[in-house]
Amino acid sequence: MSTEQLKDTTAMPVAGKPPATVQVTWTGAHEFDGVRASGGPSIHMDASGKTGPSPVDTLLCALAGCTGVDVVDILAKRRTPVSALSIDVVGERFAGVPGRVTKIALTYRIIGAGIEREHALRAIELAVTKYCSVRDSLDPNLPITWGLELNGG
Repeated sequence: MSTEQLKDTTAMPVAGKPPATVQVTWTGAHEFDGVRASGGPSIHMDASGKTGPSPVDTLLCALAGCTGVDVVDILAKRRTPVSALSIDVVGERFAGVPGRVTKIALTYRIIGAGIEREHALRAIELAVTKYCSVRDSLDPNLPITWGLELNGG
């Protein structure tokens, strides 16, 4: 399909953010580098998982990063800033082809003085169900669950 055909068949947003445009280049074997079309830092993906995360791993990282930004921002607005955050992601996969993700579990490990458990859980819920554009780009029927470890507990 030519670029011109893509322009004709791709729905463009009426208003809002400009389209995300990236370029992915094959670098050999099962490896690819991705970069914004306008330049900047790149990411390296390896479907074999030897020299970088696989494309599916990258998708799971994108979900965690997207929701993580929202969690940090929501808690900062409550004047309970996060001092550390890590997110474990488990994406269960279909055994056949394609090996699509069938379920995702997110575990947020948040450290921050004064953060109350109920507020952290609400921030996570809002991030996953309302604000994360990566989540909203996935199949709405894809089950996503989450948990919280707050201040080591």
